[in-house]
Amino acid sequence: MKQLHLHLLSDSTGETLDMVAKACLAQFDNVEALHHLWPMVRSEGHLDRVLDDVERRPGLVLYTVVNREIRRELERKCRQRGINAVSVLDPVIDALSAVSGEAAKGRAGRQHALDAAYFARVDAIQFTIAHDDGVGSENWEEADIILAGVSRTSKTPTSIYLANRGFKVANVPLVPESPPPAVLYGLRHPMIVGLTTNIERLIQIRRNRLLSLNQVPETDYVDNEAVNAELAFARRMFADNGWPVIDVTRRSIEETALAIVKLCAERSEQAEGQ
Repeated sequence: MKQLHLHLLSDSTGETLDMVAKACLAQFDNVEALHHLWPMVRSEGHLDRVLDDVERRPGLVLYTVVNREIRRELERKCRQRGINAVSVLDPVIDALSAVSGEAAKGRAGRQHALDAAYFARVDAIQFTIAHDDGVGSENWEEADIILAGVSRTSKTPTSIYLANRGFKVANVPLVPESPPPAVLYGLRHPMIVGLTTNIERLIQIRRNRLLSLNQVPETDYVDNEAVNAELAFARRMFADNGWPVIDVTRRSIEETALAIVKLCAERSEQAEGQ
């Protein structure tokens, strides 16, 4: 099995690059790609730091970049450093231009037209990052979605995935010894969704987390009785407040996010029908 480093560089979320890379890699049975995602590269300094890392872990750079100056610097510096770099959308754009007879308005990245929707998604990502793990409760009313759950129920990755879909998301850890701020129970705009999971699976994930941090995996964090009490505390909170609940035990992040999006759509339909 041949290993290669695949660097995905974008001045947006890198979602397009990730899909293209996965589709292309599916054609190679004996290649194992180590993905390195570099989203939101929007300054020359940031670009230099990324390329320094690429040189330390040589491989192929795939990119989509809207900003012409950053794109020009990326291409110039890759040539100088001898880095293989490919703009994944250029061949399609060139072919469309040749067939249609129309000149393209820009190069790679035009799929993220700088319109209101694009900036709304960027704003959603920034909001979500700034309101991770219970931070910024004074701004929770501005969120579209709030995810609540005990530690290691996929709150953060699900939040980021939803942000890439344009939703402003905050997530709140539920700890019996430290209940969330009272403001959580009076919110009107956000949809609050509870995330839960199977206790055995949760303990396994937590134990692996502790091991990865070189910590002793024998604490209340992974104690069966303590974890069961945490989950019971969360379930009571969800039930008392009438929040919808999603069991993430057998769901991927994408599946969980799509279930939440569906809940939001149903909520909007109900509001319109009233």
